[in-house]
Amino acid sequence: MPRPYLSSFLFLLAALLLSLAVGSVFISPEELWRVISGTTTNETFRTILWDIRLPRTVLIALVGAALAGSGAAYQGLFRNPLADPYLIGVASGAGLGAVLAMSVKWPYTTLGLMAVPLAAFLASLLTVYLVYIFANVGGTVPTTSLILAGVAFSSFATSLTSFLMLKSNSELRRAIGWLLGGVSLAGWDVILALIPYLLIGLTTLILNGYALNLLQFGDDQAHQMGLNVRRAKLIIIVAASLVTAAAVSFAGIIGFVGLIVPHVVRIWWGVDYRRILPLSVIGGAGTLLLADVLARVILAPQELPLGIVTALAGAPFFLWVLRRAKNQGIW
Repeated sequence: MPRPYLSSFLFLLAALLLSLAVGSVFISPEELWRVISGTTTNETFRTILWDIRLPRTVLIALVGAALAGSGAAYQGLFRNPLADPYLIGVASGAGLGAVLAMSVKWPYTTLGLMAVPLAAFLASLLTVYLVYIFANVGGTVPTTSLILAGVAFSSFATSLTSFLMLKSNSELRRAIGWLLGGVSLAGWDVILALIPYLLIGLTTLILNGYALNLLQFGDDQAHQMGLNVRRAKLIIIVAASLVTAAAVSFAGIIGFVGLIVPHVVRIWWGVDYRRILPLSVIGGAGTLLLADVLARVILAPQELPLGIVTALAGAPFFLWVLRRAKNQGIW
């Protein structure tokens, strides 16, 4: 196994074990192994691990993989190191859909509990669709038009979300908590609902790594090299938006993961998107797991919203990454 993948998998493994062990009840490595191997006699640890921590850990890892993978794809598509998974309105659309769902008194049934993530998912996909339609100029989708349309729709959706939150005081705290990011629904049913979208979307993005490499030369040059630019852009946008929408619908808006992880991978392992995309997926999963551990322990027993932790840790780290990249002449 090549060194980048080996080190990335070891990082992910360490983050997984730390996430399973750390919490309001600490599980030692020895006891953790006994629970996993089925030789423990402690039913409390068994319940904590299999019913609470493992589903949460898997969900957080999937969300981190989705955000970092889609962030890498957007940075390659727009040829912009500041691009992130929320650039064309996925997050603002999801936030609007979630707040709309929260304004309705849903019954405590499976459908009722899934109403918020389902509304967020559909609203985010609708937002991306509208952005793409308005950015389409004469059968082509210029990058600048796509970004500007995304900014316009994001501003509109954010304003409407703020209006709904002010109008509905009873749901204000819940809406703020969702917008700050975190895992409120963590169970195997949620994971099974999320996996198909991530599997399809991330696989599609990884298979289009070569297309992203060609797009770095510009649309005209990529076309002369045999790439169907319009089709490649559409496939990448749909796949990245699908992955981001699925992640945001279950975990809220978590910033910086999709921005920073691809940067670090690019600095450490090069600019080939056939390598950047899978390494970003692995690194994003491990990074968000570590952020989740910090969210649990900083103000224990109270838990911080995950989006706050990623922003507090991510902003200074991102400034350091930008300075290092500038000094090395990467951008």
